[in-house]
Amino acid sequence: MGSSAQPEQPDAPAELLPLFLKLSGREVLVVGGGPVATAKVGTLLGTGAKVLVVAPELRPELETLATSGKISIERRCFLASDLRAVWLVVAAAPPEVNRVVAAEAESRRLYVLAVDDPSAASAYGAGTLRRGGVTVAVSTDGRAPALAGLVREGLDALLPDDLSSWSAEAQRQRAAWRAARTPMAERRPLLLEALNRLYAERAAG
Repeated sequence: MGSSAQPEQPDAPAELLPLFLKLSGREVLVVGGGPVATAKVGTLLGTGAKVLVVAPELRPELETLATSGKISIERRCFLASDLRAVWLVVAAAPPEVNRVVAAEAESRRLYVLAVDDPSAASAYGAGTLRRGGVTVAVSTDGRAPALAGLVREGLDALLPDDLSSWSAEAQRQRAAWRAARTPMAERRPLLLEALNRLYAERAAG
């Protein structure tokens, strides 16, 4: 009789580690000067990063940002030396350029966010929702960014408009818990009670 052994199952893909990076005052390189690069630059400016854009051709919006001193630009092709002082790389150029950027960054242990080019990426962007001091990021591991955007929109519709009051109350409660040395396991139920009181007080008022 033939062997009854089951075929080996392929290993599950490794999970990604979600992170929020502090980029304020740190240098970030963007390779590419088209609409995708321009959108990423807009996002990066909100982080306070020092942005350098390198590309042979640049959209007028990027030139305007450079003129106002918000970013630096180099109108030329990517050079490996561009990676010397950066903390993060955004590859938003044609695929053949992104592959070169990724290889050079890998040798320097730098993470590359390659927009719509998973083969050149070691980091992926996310559909991001920011409201009232709360940030929610949704990722599909780079496989379906449009789905991440749809999920983000769904969460946007579900979350309350007054999320800032939740955030403020959570900060007040955290200060009290730390002062009282409240165990971590007890904090989430206590926060839920505090938020319920918040709504009860509003209803009574």
